[in-house]
Amino acid sequence: MKNILYLTLLKIDNLNQRGLYTDLARELSHRGLNVYVVCPRQRRLGLSTEVLVDGNVHLLQVRTGNITKANMIEKGLSTILIGRQYQRAIDKYFAGVKFDLILYATPPITFETVVRHYKMTHHAKTYLMLKDIFPQNAVDLGLLRRPGFLWWYFRKKEKRLYTISDVIGCMSPANVRYLLHKNPYLDVQKVEVFPNSIRPIPPVIGRKNYDLLAKYGIPSSSVLFIYGGNLGKPQGIDFLLSVVDAFHEVPNSFLLIVGSGTEFRRIRNHLEVKKPSNVRLIGQLPKSEYDELLESSDVGLIFLDRRFTIPNFPSRLTSYMEYSLPVLAATDKNTDLKDILLQSESGYWCESGDLKSFIKHATELACNSELRSQMGENARAYLEEHYDVSKTIDILLKHL
Repeated sequence: MKNILYLTLLKIDNLNQRGLYTDLARELSHRGLNVYVVCPRQRRLGLSTEVLVDGNVHLLQVRTGNITKANMIEKGLSTILIGRQYQRAIDKYFAGVKFDLILYATPPITFETVVRHYKMTHHAKTYLMLKDIFPQNAVDLGLLRRPGFLWWYFRKKEKRLYTISDVIGCMSPANVRYLLHKNPYLDVQKVEVFPNSIRPIPPVIGRKNYDLLAKYGIPSSSVLFIYGGNLGKPQGIDFLLSVVDAFHEVPNSFLLIVGSGTEFRRIRNHLEVKKPSNVRLIGQLPKSEYDELLESSDVGLIFLDRRFTIPNFPSRLTSYMEYSLPVLAATDKNTDLKDILLQSESGYWCESGDLKSFIKHATELACNSELRSQMGENARAYLEEHYDVSKTIDILLKHL
């Protein structure tokens, strides 16, 4: 059997978790491949490096520095060191295993050293799942200065990672075009579309959990708009707060914000001052409870900062589509998410900052249950056709 080394920054507690990366690992194992997953176990947990085995999937949890919920200096140092820490752990716990394919995602771009090592010593093929275009995304948000030493350092790392990758899988066609335009040295043949994908659960429509809604003070008769995910600078929090302040204009509706991130406290403080009656903020929830909230929701929301020049493609789209939710997205103009929503007739898009258009679309969705139902059905159908992990695995395995 072929052996796949799968490097990720995602915190994985067990292989039964549902999500982009764990669904991918399970599908690879179902295809008869040995999968060696390597993920971080951050220092704040106080736990040592450990290996868990489930059939032909091996999960190596490597003790690392703190990468999330840390200040910029700690996060930066931990990210720089993680490649070396992974390599030491792999050599110790997976000694004797010859890898045929190395699979990895950005962030971080600092995987370059560990990928290069196993490509050279194992003669393995290398596949980059490009989920994050750094350092340009940090430049867009004003977090890095271009030119500057840090930008130069990370840009050099980025180029090395692209060069060492035999294939680069991008989330969408716009990502492919952007990558080739900004990196003309790349061979066009090594870049392809490899979309975010999941193993969809059977469709669930109209199964609201009224006890759960009551738990969070959400009126059962209201149209529930939900945003779930990261609450950081990439989400364009200024516009999200503008939506919070204007959401009373959307008839019979409730806005639920679920997640964590660097801007969580800012959002919480804003709500404590403004005290909107139809908006609630909840911290990060267990996946199972968040999924129950999605089942009980009517519209899924996506926010991205309008300053982005890179075509981000938010992973939470698949979660909303899985639960047959229409999508209302407010993003930059460069993402082709807006094209997907238009093509699939599964939601509305407006540019982040255009509050008038956002409230208009939200009102249309709130007032028309048939529209929500039809867009939700379209979303689910589009997911099954384009974002089912079994189909994206076919893209990957043709390179083995």
